[in-house]
Amino acid sequence: MERFVFELSVVLVGAAVLSYAAVLLKQPIIVAYVLCGVLLGPWGAGWVRQVDFIEVVSHLGITLLLFLAGLCLHPQKLMRGFKRAGPVTAGNCLFSFVLAFSFARLFGFSSVEALCVGLAMMFSSTILVVKLLPTTRLHHSHMGAVSIGILILQDMLAVAVLAFLRCLGEPGWVFFNFGFLLLKLAGFLVVLFLFEQFVLRRAMAHVERLHEILFVLGLAWCFGIASISNRMGLFYETGAFFAGVVLARHPISLFISERLKPLRDFFLVLFFFSLGAQMNLGIIRKIWLPSVLLAALFCMLKPWFLKHLFLRSKEEPSFAKEAGLRLGQLSEFSLLIALLAFQLGHISSVASQFIQLVTLLTFLISSYLVVFRYPTPIGPSERLIRD
Repeated sequence: MERFVFELSVVLVGAAVLSYAAVLLKQPIIVAYVLCGVLLGPWGAGWVRQVDFIEVVSHLGITLLLFLAGLCLHPQKLMRGFKRAGPVTAGNCLFSFVLAFSFARLFGFSSVEALCVGLAMMFSSTILVVKLLPTTRLHHSHMGAVSIGILILQDMLAVAVLAFLRCLGEPGWVFFNFGFLLLKLAGFLVVLFLFEQFVLRRAMAHVERLHEILFVLGLAWCFGIASISNRMGLFYETGAFFAGVVLARHPISLFISERLKPLRDFFLVLFFFSLGAQMNLGIIRKIWLPSVLLAALFCMLKPWFLKHLFLRSKEEPSFAKEAGLRLGQLSEFSLLIALLAFQLGHISSVASQFIQLVTLLTFLISSYLVVFRYPTPIGPSERLIRD
């Protein structure tokens, strides 16, 4: 316990100092968090060694983020967004898969490893895109609606990929196991809607003036449903997202969303720190060149391809260009897929580190491209700060 408190203190002090320096130097704050992990983690100064525990805690931030994303999406609004975002999402995922798979095969990875690399790199980052979207200016505008619709569709596909990889490691017919998992998800959603309608809604009505209890109820709903989802093999993130969507039908969802944002931001600091701390410098020396090349390709070609997809869906050129850049990185699900595939023995540690390094580099490059060109809550100048 004493060691953990010390290491958590080191993380927070280091993140505070480096983020302050980033503000003075007009750099994206996310870069400071990642750099803190690299410098203080086990492959740097070694002041923080319990990276596994910090990584677990940091994933609470992802769970909360997806819960909050769900809270903003009434089921009817979600379905309308899916219809509009579907073609762009499908085109982007296919393009990203082909690019990553071809590159991995070109640099000597096996067919199975290249398949996992391609599957891991199909998606954009919900964490980064939402963090860099000004909440009051864009979240409820066309940009926010389209971006979040695409991200949620991609997150659902990413959950399906995670489920598919897990089914590969189980005995029996893979597609039968996968189909059974989808049936469990459908039944799970039906139970969620019924419970929220007839139990949770009535409980909240009795305590709607007691903000502290509403806050605790919101957290209990998020993590309780996430835990049940994980026990069913559907993952924490899936349960948290759909717990938010179900609760979005209740007017109290906006209040809960606002109250949970500071807690989410705290855990996301740990998430970005863990990204930097996981970088094994011994392996990175072997793969840095292909990683840099693929990250550069993604950051150039993915925004360009997305821009043309948006133009084909009759969006304005300025909107298409900005949306393409905002969605032009890889996803936190890339990291989860890399870790799961490695744990199941589908890929080597080199392939896993390759996916993680490319993802981290696209996070950093995309942060610079967006923060220095478009309004964000962490803009480097007064002209670009929007919240």
